[in-house]
Amino acid sequence: MKFRNITRQMAYALLLCGAVFATSCKKEKGAGGNIVDPVTPPTQPVTPVKSDVAMWLTQGDQGSLLKQQNLALNFGTSTNTNPTIEVDTTQTYQSIDGFGFTLTGGSATVINQLPAAQKANLIKELFATDSAHIGISYLRISIGASDLSATTFTYDEGSADNNLTNFSIDQERADLIPVLKSIIAINPSIKILACPWTAPTWMKTNNSFKAGSLSTTYYDAYARYFVKYIQAMKAEGITIDAITPQNEPLNPNNNPSMVMQASEEAAFIKNNLGPQFQSNGITTKIIVYDHNADRPDYPLAILADNDASKYVDGSAFHLYGGSISALGPVHDAYPKKNVYFTEQWVGAPSNFQSDLQWAVNNLIIGATRNWSRNVLEWNLATDASYGPHTAGGCSTCLGALTISNNISRNVSYYIIGQASKFVRPGSVRIGSNNLDNLQNVAFKTPDGKKALIVSNTTSAIQTFNIKFNGKTVSATLAGMSVATFIW
Repeated sequence: MKFRNITRQMAYALLLCGAVFATSCKKEKGAGGNIVDPVTPPTQPVTPVKSDVAMWLTQGDQGSLLKQQNLALNFGTSTNTNPTIEVDTTQTYQSIDGFGFTLTGGSATVINQLPAAQKANLIKELFATDSAHIGISYLRISIGASDLSATTFTYDEGSADNNLTNFSIDQERADLIPVLKSIIAINPSIKILACPWTAPTWMKTNNSFKAGSLSTTYYDAYARYFVKYIQAMKAEGITIDAITPQNEPLNPNNNPSMVMQASEEAAFIKNNLGPQFQSNGITTKIIVYDHNADRPDYPLAILADNDASKYVDGSAFHLYGGSISALGPVHDAYPKKNVYFTEQWVGAPSNFQSDLQWAVNNLIIGATRNWSRNVLEWNLATDASYGPHTAGGCSTCLGALTISNNISRNVSYYIIGQASKFVRPGSVRIGSNNLDNLQNVAFKTPDGKKALIVSNTTSAIQTFNIKFNGKTVSATLAGMSVATFIW
């Protein structure tokens, strides 16, 4: 069990105080294996059975981890009394931009420290788009430091520098930029969203990395800071598809952090950031909010401001507070504006089964059924001590990967993999009826295939039907498990 409906920083504090419910501390099955030279016992070859539908399964008990099942799942016309999920391609909703993680500064560091061959194999495993790999298609990165960077920094620290003479992204040349270049070489079309945890401290009301607000004196300078960042990354061959003006703008407790109220973000966008992007030919999307689902009034206030809204692509959400269902009404109020889901952590120690269930039901299924174009889990990788992180940053954030002497794949690797491997960018969500104990979401992929992700929310095995174009196929799914069906 995790503290879902509080800020990530409050959760850290409670964990440090011991106020966390007991979870399983066992090492995850399959974790710790070296991905370069895996040692597996010899097995007898298995003859694939003929099947209309491919089934890829992750079980809550880890008996199967994103593995294709050798089952005959063939459509027919026989009838039974099983519950039925009907997939309907005539009902279409939003396009999908991708599924992925935040590549924090710390994630880039631990990946970049791997031996060259092992690093290349890992990046291929994560980002290659062929059927043998999980095909992460969307990344979030920080503009300057996040709390999962080794230290706090921005790209223009020191005394006031209104002309941004001292602006430099050189600090990213050690790890982040090389890792991003390796990723782009594997997947040139990957989408990257960038956001700051803080402005340069000389621009802030408290001259500190933590808390404070952006001084109105420096709104224009900060808008130019974004322009210089996007241009500098472009010069490195890295295209920033979208930015948010501030990570968690209502959270002053992180290190680094900065508070930006909705009225302040609207003013910054309409008077400074939007016009600066326009005058400099910047086509990077501006996405607002980037915080919890319990405050949909924040993005709605900005979208209601026509002078700000004309520069805004959509709104981004986290789920440390509120309900994922809050995303739908934001879309309904402004259907021409997009919705994104950009962060959710897994707290250590992880309970694989409950974390898998919660995230798949709320994010992979819940966010996309509420119009989100993407789903991003929090950090891609940490070391064995959940670092690097800043002083006061998250000390219990479990990465999708733990990188030490070996590489362990943790629960969020499989949460994202059950979608990213199959639901490629350009897929469109299509109709499917949600069942209480069989939560699901369906997509039509760019190559015309159908992908149905189903979560068994009970502890019992469930047999059910998938109905498409008047024919049905029966499938069985273990309790507390997730499957992706492809046909």
